[in-house]
Amino acid sequence: MNTERKSFLAHMADWITWPRFIFSLTMIFFLTSILFPFYWMVSSSFKTRAEIAGREPVYVPNALRLEAYRELFDPEHPSYQEFGTNIINTFKVSIPTAIIAVILAVLGSYAIARLKFKGKNILLNSILLVYLFPGVLLIIPLFAMLAQIGDQIGFEVQDNLGVLIFTYLAQTLPVALYMLTNYFRTIPDEIEQAALIDGCTRLEVIWRVTLPLAIPALVSVSVYTFMIAWNEFLYALVFLNDHNMFTMPIKINTIFNDPSPRPHVVMAASTIMTVPIVLLFLSMERFLQEGLTAGGVKG
Repeated sequence: MNTERKSFLAHMADWITWPRFIFSLTMIFFLTSILFPFYWMVSSSFKTRAEIAGREPVYVPNALRLEAYRELFDPEHPSYQEFGTNIINTFKVSIPTAIIAVILAVLGSYAIARLKFKGKNILLNSILLVYLFPGVLLIIPLFAMLAQIGDQIGFEVQDNLGVLIFTYLAQTLPVALYMLTNYFRTIPDEIEQAALIDGCTRLEVIWRVTLPLAIPALVSVSVYTFMIAWNEFLYALVFLNDHNMFTMPIKINTIFNDPSPRPHVVMAASTIMTVPIVLLFLSMERFLQEGLTAGGVKG
């Protein structure tokens, strides 16, 4: 046993070098800083208020309590929060935002990448420049513009998920255009020219040739825009007043600011909001890696 132990330790001593030791220590630090907050959020959703508010931290709850989740989803609970409605509202906003952003970004980025017109590079840089402005600077003029249009056409700006989707497009379209433009530039132009010679129209080339080659970039842009709409807080806070129209971030903020603090319920709602994004990211990891790296090589 001692011989085996010494041989193992000797093997580890031969394998560990200073660069490997520093790299391993760095990886452990980053993994701990990323995974521990997620674990703390999930575990806190099963704790009692006393366990969360106690002076001594409770790393493992004493029991698997579902009281916080019952408050979110059980209509018979005295503090029922109707969180299922907020989940549906978030999906109603996030999915159309991702779909519309990808469709518009495909057409716009393809025109910038393939067609020749004056000021195309200035246009691309100006699109990215708009994205650099913080959302708080754009929300007031955007709200005023939509309010005037709503008065003329006849629709309500507040408590309107369609209007909220439009405001999300103002945030997601610039970066989607920039990402897809760089990716389309990596696709050889000769392939599209061959399709045009064979009799395809420009739209047929986009549908049959370009889009199948750009699937990793399309998935990356879709996931990215979906995540922005899923987690967005500021615009939803301004445009939504009806509790039945709240998205999940606004509902979590409402529970957090309740006069009777219930941190375990906040953690449960945050867990429900976070897990789908984590699963989506992990399932699309291969496409995300290809889409983000390929678009950064050329262009």
